[in-house]
This record gives sequence, C-alpha cells and structure tokens, in this order.
Amino acid sequence: MERLFGILSKAFMVVGGVALLALVLLATGNVASRIGRAPFAGTYEIVSFLGAIVIAGALGHTQRRKDHIVVDILSERFPAPVKRLLDAVNYAVTCGLFGIAAWQVWVWGDKLRLSGELSETLKLTYYPFVYVVAAGFGVLAGVLFIDCMKTVLRGKESEE
Repeated sequence: MERLFGILSKAFMVVGGVALLALVLLATGNVASRIGRAPFAGTYEIVSFLGAIVIAGALGHTQRRKDHIVVDILSERFPAPVKRLLDAVNYAVTCGLFGIAAWQVWVWGDKLRLSGELSETLKLTYYPFVYVVAAGFGVLAGVLFIDCMKTVLRGKESEE
C-alpha cells in the first residue's frame, strides 16, 4: 500500500509540475501579449484551474517527504510516547478530514458533470479539474493513513 501511494503521489507531483509550467507560460504569455494590446481571453479562469491542480498535485508527495512547515515549540519537550500519540492522532484526524474533503469535492464534480455547468468566460467544462483536485485530496488522505499506521505500529514495536 505504501508503494502504491508512493507511485500515486509522485505521479500527482508530476501532473502538478506540468500544470505549474503551463500556468507560468500562460501568465507570462498573457503579460507579454498585453504589451501589444491583445491579451489572451480567459487567462484568469485557466490560471485558476491550473493553480488548483498545482496545489492538489503537490499535497501527497509533500506529506510523504515531510516537506511541510512544522511548529513544534511545545511538542519537542514531550516524551517520545506522548509525541508518538499526538502524531498518530494528528494523522488520523487529518486523514479523516482530507478523506471527507476528497469525497465531497468528488460529489461536487459529479454535480457539475451532470448539470453540464461551464466556466463563465471560456465556456469550458471544468469538472475534470474538480476531479483532479478530489483525487489529490484522496492521495493525501492515503498518505496520511499510512503515516498513522506507521506511527502506531512503530510504537507497538518499541514497547515489545
């Protein structure tokens, strides 16, 4: 399971990286084209969609590598078993939170797909972007679940 989420998180990181590259190229091209008084139509919409993919794509991989910001002013003074317990509770709660978020964002994507809703400016179907964000949240929830299990099992191994 850890290997599966490792592959998924890396794949989503690549998707997020490609979206970031496209976002930068589009935004730069739009700024350059404004000089000639011919900006791209719908740039704001596409940049918003790509930005959502960039963020959702990076979540799982960032959690796997523990590249997020941690403020541990208080917890660094706790004994190791207390820290481990707090980590396990934190992983479980955030796994639940992002699992629910993934589910609800997916439900929202279904509603958009079934209603045929389009973006305002370019009239694009944008539910695929919503599905990608939901999947990114799902990958993060899976990585957090694995972190929780590793924390709990590591605690049992050290007690024996």
